[in-house]
Amino acid sequence: MSYTLIIPARYGSTRFPGKPLAQIAGKPMIQHVYERASLAKGVSNIFVATDDQRIKSVVESFGGNVVMTSPDAATGTDRINEAISALGLPDNEVIINLQGDQPLVDPISIEQLINLFEKHPDEFEMATLAYQITKACDIDDPMQVKVVFDNDHHALYFSRARIPFGRDTKDYPAYKHIGMYAYTSGFIQEFAKLPHGTLEQLECLEQLRALEHGHKIKIAISAFNSQEVDTPEDVKKCEQRLSVD
Repeated sequence: MSYTLIIPARYGSTRFPGKPLAQIAGKPMIQHVYERASLAKGVSNIFVATDDQRIKSVVESFGGNVVMTSPDAATGTDRINEAISALGLPDNEVIINLQGDQPLVDPISIEQLINLFEKHPDEFEMATLAYQITKACDIDDPMQVKVVFDNDHHALYFSRARIPFGRDTKDYPAYKHIGMYAYTSGFIQEFAKLPHGTLEQLECLEQLRALEHGHKIKIAISAFNSQEVDTPEDVKKCEQRLSVD
């Protein structure tokens, strides 16, 4: 199998315009994401998929690869679907979708997704990661997406709410979903054609579209929590963690 990692990055974030170019410890965020991804073993190619010339220029300035996509792409997956077409990737190419707002992603987490495809190639259509929540405040934070899964680590549901809800106890593990995915090029093309699901629209979580249409999502448990950057305040959190590292 061949593995291509694509980082969707758009300039026009509603809450944080220009987010991919935000400076974190002297480097634009997109560079942190790209450089960490390049440390993962097994990745054949890395591309940033963007519709913005400013992002393109910055990525090329540090030697990264860029594929231009339409500004009309509604989601990161739609942007990746366009990139697949532009790059002419075959249907059996495994695509790793790494969000451009994860500057502290651990390369081992990427390798975990690759290992799932190496060991269980016919068991699921998508793969993603979960991290056991250690901070009580995260469980009820709607920005921290939660996931529950069955005994074979196939996702049952993703939610911004607390799941599972312990009626009589709070002494149980809960898992945060880490927004990184792996799937074949062929499945992405199929996924992009599916009607948006009711649950997907309620939760604003596009991975629910796959579950609503009967597709399996395999979960690997990661030892590493990935700090997403949603607001300028999150930049400071990343810099604090980098200073400790």
